[in-house]
Amino acid sequence: MNPIRMYKLECTDLIKINGFLEQARTGFLGLSAMDSPYVVPLNYTWWKGSVYFHGAAEGRKVTILQSNSQACFTVCEDQGTITNIIPAKTDTAYMSVMVFGVVELVTDLEEATGAMQSILNKYVPGYYDNPLAKSHVEKYVSSLGSRTAVFKLIPSEVTAKENEAQEGAKFYPGKTQHHEG
Repeated sequence: MNPIRMYKLECTDLIKINGFLEQARTGFLGLSAMDSPYVVPLNYTWWKGSVYFHGAAEGRKVTILQSNSQACFTVCEDQGTITNIIPAKTDTAYMSVMVFGVVELVTDLEEATGAMQSILNKYVPGYYDNPLAKSHVEKYVSSLGSRTAVFKLIPSEVTAKENEAQEGAKFYPGKTQHHEG
């Protein structure tokens, strides 16, 4: 485990970290093959302590994972600009989490269906009248003819940083240095 250089911004509150991972909308999966980095934005779910995502059962991501399943998944949300009358102290409020581990293909139909249901619950809560059928997960083929695969990033390390804005410190349109108390 590498220590966080900006240790004063480290967040170790597991309830906050889990809540953030559950609600954040987009994550970035970082992979590497033959010394070439590859980062792809993904919809995902943080479910049962792992990152789950789905995609085509073939393609660049799958090819890289077959040769190197080590990955880093990063989620970050900008929470606004923090103003300060000293220009060099203008900053950004944010929360970020990095999940390091190994990605594996989910082959258990029950687990894959549960993960896909978790994704639906996150992105379109209440939209469907019935839970996702296992047969849908098992047989779905995209319009391009590719089967859908469900993947799971099993964490070996999770790190988080947070820079919270103090009340009244966030920038808003029209705010000037003269509004600082």
